[in-house]
Amino acid sequence: MDPDFHRIKRLPPYVFEEVNRMKAKARAAGEDIIDLGMGNPDSPTPPHIVEKLVETVRDGRTHRYSTSRGIPGLRRANAAYYKRRFDVEIDPETETIATLGSKEGLANLAMAITTPGDVILSPNPSYPIHPYGFIIAGAVVRHFEVGPGIDFFAALERAVRHCIPTPTCLILNFPSNPTAMTVDLEFYKEVVKFAKEHGMYILSDLAYAEIYFGDVKPPSILQVEGARDIAVEFTSLSKTYSMPGWRMGFATGNKRLVGALARIKSYLDYGAFTPIQVAATAALNGPQDCVEDFRQLYKHRRDVLISGFAAAGWEVPSPEATMFAWAPIPEPFTHLGSLEFSKLLLQEAKVAVAPGLGFGEHGDGFVRVAMVENEQRIRQASRNIKKFMANADQHLARKEAS
Repeated sequence: MDPDFHRIKRLPPYVFEEVNRMKAKARAAGEDIIDLGMGNPDSPTPPHIVEKLVETVRDGRTHRYSTSRGIPGLRRANAAYYKRRFDVEIDPETETIATLGSKEGLANLAMAITTPGDVILSPNPSYPIHPYGFIIAGAVVRHFEVGPGIDFFAALERAVRHCIPTPTCLILNFPSNPTAMTVDLEFYKEVVKFAKEHGMYILSDLAYAEIYFGDVKPPSILQVEGARDIAVEFTSLSKTYSMPGWRMGFATGNKRLVGALARIKSYLDYGAFTPIQVAATAALNGPQDCVEDFRQLYKHRRDVLISGFAAAGWEVPSPEATMFAWAPIPEPFTHLGSLEFSKLLLQEAKVAVAPGLGFGEHGDGFVRVAMVENEQRIRQASRNIKKFMANADQHLARKEAS
């Protein structure tokens, strides 16, 4: 027998695992590690959402199997959100489906629509499930570089021109994890036009729609006339309502794509636990001041992080959205690459970040810094980094000697 399974062989070693092992070992030894690595919100879910869960779970009738599409009230609540936020009319019966987080939805849609050998266009760097959901499904992924100073459409055009066969699908993610890049509605108009010209579907990840810091709200691709002919959009309650462990999201848009996801999910799951879906409905339909509170929380953390890192000698661009900063590796550490720099930062400064290599080879000159510790801890991280930067030569010398 082949000791390696076919799909597993297509997955490279998890880049973050080495940093995670070091982090666990340091904590086991009693070291105080400031973890700015994983994008795992640290704030508790708002009380009214938790109370709705508790109220519903006491009703034994909610303990039975649910439905993989999501309960009708939840789908109606998501449709109401799209109308309220984007002025987009959504049919809750045919144009939206509840998912176990946006990650599960994208991966299962990839399984539903992929024929082995299909070519998929994916930005690089990108959140790992964007390309690997399709790789697991048997697709060939064509990467195109995105990031500061990169012409998105020129890179996209080159990727399409050199693809045989023609790509079947384009993945988008704005505001972006990990780069925090944002786009406007004109961008989506152009990308919809481009995709239609080339006969491609669009899968757009809008998980950070509500984590923005300026006056301009991130748009939805579904605001573009005709976008629903080819596009489906993934949203999530994880960051918006600080509900990461609840695993609740949506796929919304093109009826054919939503129907394909519904079909494959009907074989795989019975949906989230009904009380979670009821609580998620309460989140979407209830008071929204908590959303603004979380937005302001991340904005304040961002400002503390950017100013503190700058004072430490590490200039990091200030993100306009998401809970991440995309930080260029500072001199004199650039030659190390993101993985070795992340390990050195953890070892010497006791600060954990995510190596950019984990998001694709074009991310290797950066690390992703998550704003998931409170302001006091972020200030402590800045002080630790200041000492680290001041002794850069010593750290590098010890590393080269080891």
